[in-house]
Amino acid sequence: MRDMIALWVAALVLGSSSVSMAQKPPEPMPDGAVDTRAEIEKSVQSYVDAYNAKDAKALAALWSAEGVYLDRLTGEQITGRDELEKVFAEGFESDKNSRLEVRIRSIEFVSPSVAMEEGQATVTSPDAEPILTEYTAVHVKVNGKWQIDRISEQEVIVPPSHYEHLKELEWMIGDWGDKERAGSVELQCYWARNNNFIIRAFTINLAGQVSMAGMQIIGWDPAKETIRSWTFDSDGGFNEGVWTKLEDRWTTRVVATLPDGRRASATSIMQPLDENSFRFQQIDRVVGEELLPNMDEIIITRADDPVRRPARQLPIVTPAESK
Repeated sequence: MRDMIALWVAALVLGSSSVSMAQKPPEPMPDGAVDTRAEIEKSVQSYVDAYNAKDAKALAALWSAEGVYLDRLTGEQITGRDELEKVFAEGFESDKNSRLEVRIRSIEFVSPSVAMEEGQATVTSPDAEPILTEYTAVHVKVNGKWQIDRISEQEVIVPPSHYEHLKELEWMIGDWGDKERAGSVELQCYWARNNNFIIRAFTINLAGQVSMAGMQIIGWDPAKETIRSWTFDSDGGFNEGVWTKLEDRWTTRVVATLPDGRRASATSIMQPLDENSFRFQQIDRVVGEELLPNMDEIIITRADDPVRRPARQLPIVTPAESK
């Protein structure tokens, strides 16, 4: 049985161009092209409406008499309105709840009567994962009416997101600071693309001057099944941490390489107090073979300044201690 969903995605998506046509240089846009483009956009919308209404006859009517769809999975060629209507009707019988959304990216005119459309289509169903495709469609003007002549489409594989593993850290997203001390810490925290990583930029100010800045990347390690972080500072130091949640607080065991090559380690503790503040402390601090005292607890609060600034995070040791 041919993959009905794949066909609908392509068809509804209006796409495809032959190799020979794709190799032809585009001709100048015809007079009235703006209005013509609007006609094609209207035809695409009619296609979406007919699909969502599960009207196989109306769908097929939007194709040219010899319109062709080549199934991307089976390689089977489906030709002509009658065959397309039959396939659409069979598909709608087995799936009456799918919905189509189309986003047109471009419409280019090959000649006054031939246009190529590119875009993205999404088919959603209550009982299945969404199907996302990139498509190309060839439209031909027959007796003054634009019709679909060919369709080609390719499924877009959406990269997996590790958001489910990181969402408990979502409270950190935003701008933070500790500005009531002799020195200050400023942080900016935000999601990277696809929610696979959280990025925190940090700046530490001592005596009114920036003494250190840098960036931390927090992500899920699927091999070790744990949250890890990697931090790089402006002095040339870097560290790697393993995150663990213990009741209402997060601990991060960090191992660092200082700019002079010495090794250091520490355990950071973060405890959210409410949506606008958290407690931070660093303990078990070691530089080389020297054990350093624990840091005092500090309270970090959300920044009042709405302007987003480079993010911030606390270092494993201060510049003075690393020397």
